[in-house]
Amino acid sequence: MSCPWAETSCGVWDLPGLCLTLILCLLQCFMNSILQCLSNTKELRDYCLQNQYHRDLNNNSRMQMALMAEFAKLIQLLWTTSPNESVSPSEFKTQIQRYAPRFVGYNQQDAQEFLRFLLDGLHSEVNRVLVRPKASSDNLDHLPDDEKGRQMWMKYLDREDSRIGDIFVGQLKSSLTCGACGYCSTAFDPFWDLSLPIAKKSYGEVNLIDCMRLFTKEDVLDGDEKPTCCRCKARTKCTKKFSIQRFPKILVLHLKRFSEARMRSSKLTTFVNFPLKDLDLREFASQSCNHAIYNLYAVSNHSGTTMGGHYTAYCKNPVSGEWHAFNDSRVTPLSSSHVRSSDAYLLFYELASPSSRM
Repeated sequence: MSCPWAETSCGVWDLPGLCLTLILCLLQCFMNSILQCLSNTKELRDYCLQNQYHRDLNNNSRMQMALMAEFAKLIQLLWTTSPNESVSPSEFKTQIQRYAPRFVGYNQQDAQEFLRFLLDGLHSEVNRVLVRPKASSDNLDHLPDDEKGRQMWMKYLDREDSRIGDIFVGQLKSSLTCGACGYCSTAFDPFWDLSLPIAKKSYGEVNLIDCMRLFTKEDVLDGDEKPTCCRCKARTKCTKKFSIQRFPKILVLHLKRFSEARMRSSKLTTFVNFPLKDLDLREFASQSCNHAIYNLYAVSNHSGTTMGGHYTAYCKNPVSGEWHAFNDSRVTPLSSSHVRSSDAYLLFYELASPSSRM
């Protein structure tokens, strides 16, 4: 690697991970933004830099593609190439387009959708499960919720088990309580990110915790939304509530800024105030939990409107701890006081180690 204190021609300190900005502009800005965020995800970066993915590659992945290999090459180039060298991401783009043809061409796309497709593609190629077991119909409703959640997690890992999942996947608990008989049924599902509604406040600024509380608040299901209670054997008015059963190492929070109305789409530009350090999510845990404190390390931003917008990224370098702004072909130092903005769209948080909070 180049000297971490050499200055580049564009005026940015030449730290590892700050090269390739001139090359990534060959990709659409939504791809560029997500790739910069993932490049600064330390555990994923190390998985690629140390070629650990080689031992996990399987031959059962859909269409026998090389998405993981090309993604790893791109990460390696980001962290080892001189800032003035040029490297083409065309092979990576070819592979992601093969896996998800919706990304063919140069149309603007949604960054969250790209992230989901990319992580799913990477996961499928390094899934440790080569032969998936047949789906079982075991009824686990007689078990205590925590044991049911644990067994549902093990069933998920029997089919989907990769280093990518180790990093990004958590488990969500859904509780459905019948208004007639009071019976509470629970379901447990894996998640790769959480899509948070933006809370409304009269003074125009909301807190990220407000959005989490809105996401997890108890909702009433009535009218056409009435579910069938498995005890009453009838459709009844119920309440539904989400909580987090298992917190992932990397928590991606998607702020739902875009809405699809009948005639047109719109975008919320509400400023959401989010912490850079010590995001405490213990109140949203479905069971007693002391390890749910997160630190921010990357943000994918969207500026503009639904008709014409632009994606950028703010990332904290895992080597130096310094923030930088990535805007297609430009990378500039960024004060931590400027990380928050009304353009924030995807927030990347890393689970803090217990020792770091002592």
